[in-house]
Formats: sequence, C-alpha cells, structure tokens
Amino acid sequence: MSGLRKIGATFVVPGPCGIAVRDRLKHLTAEDERVLRLVGDHLGTLASRDLKARCVAGLEYDAGLWAERKRALTPGSSSRWAGSITKASHDQWALARRGQLAHIQNLQASVRTIEHRLSLPVGEAGSRRAPGGYRSKREWFAKTRRLHVLTDRLDAARADWEAGRVGVVRGQKRLLNTRHHLRAAGLTQEQWRARWRAGRRFLAADGESGKRFGNETIRVTPDGEVSVKLPAPLANLANAPHGRYVLAATVAFAHRGEQWADRIRTNRAVAYRIHEDTIRGRWYLTASWTIPPVKTVPLDTARTHGLVGVDTNADHLAAWRLDTHGNPVGEPCRFDYDLSGTAQHRDAQIRHALIRLLHFARRHGLAIAVEDLDFTGEKTREKHGRRKKFRKLISGMPTARLRARLVSMAAELGITIVAVDPAYTSRWGAQHWQKPLTSTHRKPTRHDAAAVAIGRRALGLSIRRRTAPPPAHRSDEQGHRTVQAGSAAPGREEPRPRIPRPRTRSVRPGYGAKAGNQDTQHRSGCPAEHEPWHQDSLPLSL
Repeated sequence: MSGLRKIGATFVVPGPCGIAVRDRLKHLTAEDERVLRLVGDHLGTLASRDLKARCVAGLEYDAGLWAERKRALTPGSSSRWAGSITKASHDQWALARRGQLAHIQNLQASVRTIEHRLSLPVGEAGSRRAPGGYRSKREWFAKTRRLHVLTDRLDAARADWEAGRVGVVRGQKRLLNTRHHLRAAGLTQEQWRARWRAGRRFLAADGESGKRFGNETIRVTPDGEVSVKLPAPLANLANAPHGRYVLAATVAFAHRGEQWADRIRTNRAVAYRIHEDTIRGRWYLTASWTIPPVKTVPLDTARTHGLVGVDTNADHLAAWRLDTHGNPVGEPCRFDYDLSGTAQHRDAQIRHALIRLLHFARRHGLAIAVEDLDFTGEKTREKHGRRKKFRKLISGMPTARLRARLVSMAAELGITIVAVDPAYTSRWGAQHWQKPLTSTHRKPTRHDAAAVAIGRRALGLSIRRRTAPPPAHRSDEQGHRTVQAGSAAPGREEPRPRIPRPRTRSVRPGYGAKAGNQDTQHRSGCPAEHEPWHQDSLPLSL
C-alpha cells in the first residue's frame, strides 16, 4: 500500500446557519415597477461609487473609513440604506479577495506541474503520484512557452494580492462580455441592456432586531403588504406616510412561512432583497435570516443503525443501504438528474434527486454518508493534459451546490450527513465489492460498489474485503473466513501474528496437549516402568 496518501478523518457535517425563502410579487402595477426601477437605479449608482471607494482603499481599510463612506452615502439615501450599501460593498470585496487567492493557488499548481514535467526526459513514463515527461519535443517546447505565460500571470496576481487590488464587476463579468457577442447569445441590444440594468440595481436591506417587523427599510407585514422606504431624492414618489411607498402586490411565503411569520411578529431581524427577472418579466422578493447553529449528533450515534452510502456522479446519485457491520442490504438505488440547460433547470434537477434520496433515508431512519468532494485542484489542464472529456466531466459536477442543498434539506428533515474522504473509494469499491455483489439477477455498477465503499468508510470499517481461502485450507472443513473484524480490533487488515502454541493439526510427538511422558511409550532402548500392550509388526514372509 505504499504511495497512497493519508485518508482524512470522517466527520458529521454541521447544519446550515441561515435560511432564505423567495416569493413572487404578483399583480404589480406599472407605477410600482417604475418606482422600483427608479429606486434600484439610484441606489445602484451609489453602490457602484461605494464599491469603487472600497476597492481603492485596499488593505488600508479601517472602521473610520467605513464610517466616512457611510456619511457620504447618507444624504443621497438614508442611514439604513447607506449601511446596507457599505456592508454589501465590503462583502463583495472580500469575495473577490478569496477568488483572487484561489486563482493564485491554481496558477502555482500549474507552474509546479509544468516545471516538474519539463525537468524529465521526453517520453519518460510517469508514476502514480507524479506525471511523466512530455510525449514529444514539440509539446515540450509549447509547454516552455506556456510556463513563461503562467509565470507572468502569477507574478501579476501576487502583486495585486500584496497591494490589495481586486477586480469586481457589478452586474456580472459574463454578462458584460456578452455585450460583444449578442448574436451568439441570441440577444438584442435592448434585451442585453435590460439585463445589465437589472443586474446593477440595488434593492437589498439588512434586518434590524427590535424594529417594527424586523426591517425599517423594506417592511413586510404579517398580511403580506410590502412597503419600501424611499431615498431622500425620490421622496416625492411616496404614497404612504413617512416617505414610504406601498406596493400593490402581496407576498405569502409557502416555504417556511410560519417561521418567517414568527420572526416578524416578534420584531426579529429579517433581510429582504427585491430583484427583477427580465427573462420572465417578473419581480421577486427574497427574505433571509440567520438561525442558531444546529447541534450535530455524535458520529457513533449516526452509525448506530447503519447508514446509506451515496456516490456522486455527473448524471446520478448511486446509493446503497448498509447495516452496522458494513454489509449491503437490499438493492442499490439510483437517483438521476440532468445537468443540461439553464441554471434554474439544473438547480431544480438537483433538488428533485436530493429529495428522493432524503425520503429513502428517512423511510429507513438512517444517516447519509457522502464524499467530501472538492475538485478545485483537479480541474487544471496541466494535471490531466489531453483528457478533455474528464476535465469537462468534473467541471460540470455541481459539488458545492449539491453539498449545500443536501445539508440544508437534510437539516429540515432531521437527517444526519456524514462526510468521508473521497480517496480511492471508486477504485477500491470496484476492486473489492463489485464482483462479490454481482449475481444472476443483480448487476451492480462501479458507482454502486463505490457507494458501498463510502458507507463502510463512514462506519469506520475498512473497504478491503477478505478473500475466502480454498476449501482445503479452511480449519472448519467447508466454513468461511470472510467475516470482518470490528473497527476496534487492532491490525484487522494485517496478517495474523504467529502465536506460540500447538497447532490444531499435525502435532509432532511430545508437543500435543495430551502427549504426556513419552518415556512411558514402548520404544527400543527406552526404559519402561510398566510394559504397555503393543502389536508387533507383521512378518514379511510366511
């Protein structure tokens, strides 16, 4: 087993720390939409200025600068709108900063890989842990040029990181680049302009505990009435007292509506965001709030009745139920999803597959074991070379979204999620479990066997399965020796130690438990106190 990396520890995944629900603003009048667009465009302009000020400050940011930015925004909006804008700008700068660090780490990994392969002779084969040399001199020369390009990018990224410079686009960088490819995107200039303006609007307000219904800027009553505090320059558009505008539409959150109603009745903080979907021509209101950390059960408690091992793939989830001893029970399950199409379609497909999996686990009262997948360092073309299909496969797997969805939905149903190290689960599952689980009426796939391997690792058992010895070598004639040792047994995957005691068969004279004193037996030249009866050998001839 030399050359294998160390397997990480198994742990129980903590629950979510926040909740977000959304409802459509139906039956809005033309005046309502006009006011929302005016308010969003005005606040979006202020947010762009504040984000620029935050990016210019860089690493020299402190509380005094935050207060100065907020004072600069207050005359054009309000103190609460200014607080929401400055906080959103700071969060966006921090997100760009984390993305910049991930980009630097990706470039470093690519540079190390190219330098290693360039140092090897052309055509040298690689090993399990390190790639070999390049196939031809032409490829070797091309990679030398790419190394210089990546090195320059890495130096520039490090300089930006040390100086605190980040690149942020309000309204999405992808949508900005689409402006130059409208024909390929199937958009007209007016359609693109509508999406760009909608993406740059700012209509989000943070909640405040102790205030009426938990939010003074965007207020939603228990009856579903929505009102917005207008900025100072747009106060003339108010249709309600105290500079507020009441929308004609009402909301009623179907999902977690009771929890939302309990919060606003007790005046606890709820954050709201209003945005426009230009593709469908609809307006939505999103409510979000934080919740106390969900107490996770101990790992031993989650293993009490067994669990369900789940293997994540590009188009389905492979699941198999395991008992407490790590033995597969019943038949494998498959939960399909289609990741083609729009982002909304992919998200809906993931939700449908996860809810079927969660209902299966709740029906049996078991926890779910999944892999702690993270392909961040596995997507580079320098690592996989010409394997474009494999790179496209792992890039298309929504591991982060699937993990977040699974944790939040499982916490709602009270199901425990156990995460394991994904190392070698597919390989060892196919090697040790696919063939033994195959029968005339059941043909498990590699993914089903990987689900068994994941479940066994979550139970604290080894994935390797003992092979039964030949019948002639079994101590109990036709018995079995494939029973698995417990997780607490020391050295359960090692050869059996030599125990200094008599063997069960072929015991030499004088070493058996009932051998007694061999001097009492009849042998030539050995004295005997009592002559025992013995049979003489037969004559060779008559």
